[in-house]
Amino acid sequence: MDLSSLKPAPGARRNRKRVGRGPGSGLGKTAGRGHKGQRSRSGGGSKPGYEGGQMPLHRRLPKRGFHNPARREYQPVNLDRLARFPEGATVDLEALATAGLIRAGQPVKILGFGELPHRLVVQAHAFSAAARAAIEAKGGQAEVVE
Repeated sequence: MDLSSLKPAPGARRNRKRVGRGPGSGLGKTAGRGHKGQRSRSGGGSKPGYEGGQMPLHRRLPKRGFHNPARREYQPVNLDRLARFPEGATVDLEALATAGLIRAGQPVKILGFGELPHRLVVQAHAFSAAARAAIEAKGGQAEVVE
């Protein structure tokens, strides 16, 4: 067997349907589009959500809630996840990404769930009060980066 003898499985490939090629093809004249109307025209059809002139659903429903454009979405990392780093290590954003705890390029907040077994220097965009207290209680440092 060589590359020149490879071919797709039987029935895996079909010829393209060629419409509008005469009455003998079975798809001549109207080319399977029926008679007249918006859907028969070139470029015809309606936009997604269009309901034939009826008030569309997204306009019938009431507005609700509030979107704060200035909201900053943090990736949470709990204290118990930091136990994998050796004592005295500096845990920065690069180290967290290498360990698979965060996706690079998004802000990180350290949260206070779990126990921190030893002293660490932790660098992140934000810390909860409990996380900061736990890190400093072990003799470590909580450094805010921008």
